[in-house]
Amino acid sequence: MDNSPARGTRDLLPATVAVRDHVLARITEVYHRYGYQRIETPAIEDINRLTGGQGGENEKLIYKILRRGLTEPPATLDEAVDLGLRFDLTVPLTRFYGNNQAVLPLPFRSFQFGPVWRAEKPQKGRYRQFNQCDIDLIGEETVLAEAELIEATTEALAAAGIPGVTVRLSDRRFLSALAEGAGIAPEAQGGFFITLDKLDKVGWDGVRKEFVSRGMAEETVEGVQQAITALQGLDQAKLADTLADAVPGLAADVIADLVATTGALAGMGELSWEFDPTLVRGMGYYTGQIFELSHPESASSVAGGGRYDKLIGRSLGRDVPACGFSIGFERIVDLLDSAPQADAVAVLHEADVPVAQVMQVARELRAAGRQVTTIKRRGKFGAQLGRVQEWGYTSFVHVKSDSIADERPLGARETS
Repeated sequence: MDNSPARGTRDLLPATVAVRDHVLARITEVYHRYGYQRIETPAIEDINRLTGGQGGENEKLIYKILRRGLTEPPATLDEAVDLGLRFDLTVPLTRFYGNNQAVLPLPFRSFQFGPVWRAEKPQKGRYRQFNQCDIDLIGEETVLAEAELIEATTEALAAAGIPGVTVRLSDRRFLSALAEGAGIAPEAQGGFFITLDKLDKVGWDGVRKEFVSRGMAEETVEGVQQAITALQGLDQAKLADTLADAVPGLAADVIADLVATTGALAGMGELSWEFDPTLVRGMGYYTGQIFELSHPESASSVAGGGRYDKLIGRSLGRDVPACGFSIGFERIVDLLDSAPQADAVAVLHEADVPVAQVMQVARELRAAGRQVTTIKRRGKFGAQLGRVQEWGYTSFVHVKSDSIADERPLGARETS
């Protein structure tokens, strides 16, 4: 019988979990300073909510749960399904807010951490079960939300040991105006976004071929490429004028919002940012600015998010401004080799030492707030010290029936 975990999932050893705990603790500390409150939502959601057309390509990757109590075979598989495992934390959050908004502050700053599931092909940094780490700001209609989410998340990543990220920023309203200017009907813009989102994988040749296969004329594709190329690498001072010239149909308030956000980013010290006209993000629920964080050592973005002002209305019956940011937790953990070594003491006790004496030694060390573990002495002393050091302990105390050696750093040898 194969005892390996299911494909696309992993068992995590203590050293790996220690890194993850360190990362989560640092992120949590920063987000709490910004006023984000931890909530939890169920792993299982109603299938109709998960397949509401707002999850983009992820709706094809849902793990579906069969109805209980079926007495006869359904006509189709869909008729046999009523629940599914969540593929992100945003869709459950909107239901949560719709149910609980009467008792929540406004604006509401939400912090979530938990597993999500997607039935995709596993690869490095992408798993079928993985954790997401999200903050969302609900009820703030201005770009204060975007700027705060970006500042808090870049600070959280730096605290976790991932400095040097670059913010990539765009706007779904800009992309819609670009598509409309190219003559693409609103109902076909979803396909336009999906194709453009492949640019970093297939290049302009691949994107051009797919656009043509979708019915776009060669000259239209050429115009889209020229408009996008002209907008790459802009500095903040030129953003407004260049956007207005490149996309004449773009509303003035969209440009003003982008200028306000980039102005805030420019004021965040040495933070690196760029306006990226090719940034799409796959979820269908985005309505405004979208953003991602890239890192030179990661082939994929390490965090991403955007504004979704229409999604909560599906649960509440009225639209509520909302913006969120999700950290790619697995990816940033993969960028770290190890967590800072904790102060951990091993109490090595000989077999003839009374249990009460062993526990008293450990108790006194723990009273000082230290991490202490009791371990029976066995085998060659030097070899055991080596193993204990490999397990992450930084010092040891050797307890004998007639003596207790002073605490020593691991790597030292006992002479008594």
